[in-house]
Amino acid sequence: MKVAISLPDPVFSAAEKLAHRLRVSRSQLYAQAIEQYLGEREEALVTEQLNAVYAAVNEPIELAVAAAQLGAIGHEAW
Repeated sequence: MKVAISLPDPVFSAAEKLAHRLRVSRSQLYAQAIEQYLGEREEALVTEQLNAVYAAVNEPIELAVAAAQLGAIGHEAW
């Protein structure tokens, strides 16, 4: 699909330089950037929905369940 978009000059210039450095076409760079952005938005939407579900639950979490959850994630950097 061909599309026409308008970009600020600095964004266009930076994208041109990056595409050249990565040795990909401008179209490929833009397609990859949009795909990545859409994936990140999808993840953020899932997080927002989960946060809403958990905020609606007023039941305290059992101590054993909380300990198991913390043990399951290990020492990941968030």
